[in-house]
Amino acid sequence: MNIIKQASYNQNNFTIESREHVFKGFIQVEKVSLRYRLFNQEQYSRTLARELIQRKEVAGVLLYSPTQQKIGLIEQFRIGAIDDVDSAWQLEVIAGVLDGQESPESCIRRESLEESGCEIDQLQHLFTFYPSAGACSEIFHLYAAATQLPEHGGIFGLEEEGENIQLHLIDYTDIPALLTNGRLKNAPVIMALQWLQMQINTMKNV
Repeated sequence: MNIIKQASYNQNNFTIESREHVFKGFIQVEKVSLRYRLFNQEQYSRTLARELIQRKEVAGVLLYSPTQQKIGLIEQFRIGAIDDVDSAWQLEVIAGVLDGQESPESCIRRESLEESGCEIDQLQHLFTFYPSAGACSEIFHLYAAATQLPEHGGIFGLEEEGENIQLHLIDYTDIPALLTNGRLKNAPVIMALQWLQMQINTMKNV
């Protein structure tokens, strides 16, 4: 099997002709004009105009407890899901934006306390990826952490940041249904739970 390990082209194979900010807020939006090299050719594309959403790096973590056989997911209102036919309140892993030069690990430990009250010791890196590279520069660092979960869920978040977050504790046995019933609609939580399900299945077969 041929596994692609290297990109066909690199930063030298596109040309930015212009870029300008059209909006600056919590996120920033740029209008970029560029040309890029076509596959298997020396020539470049025609000039294309694209909107680029600039967003800071994000780190997230799946909290799980092998002893309690439970996971911790949070639920909160999300503006990006306001047109969702089911609900704008999404189930997610704990996550937050990196603050300045903060490391992903530091961000996760801070966000875990704010959004669940849980302290984290060891972190396991799962993936680093672009959630929506077609339009957004955001990079997401996804981790998992085995920890002691509280006995019950609760309400968390920083009021000054408009956060109202509910922590849900979910049994391992409910993970397969959660992955197939349509409740999960964002990539990081699906990826993290698929990873954990693989670990659980591997332990069962040992």
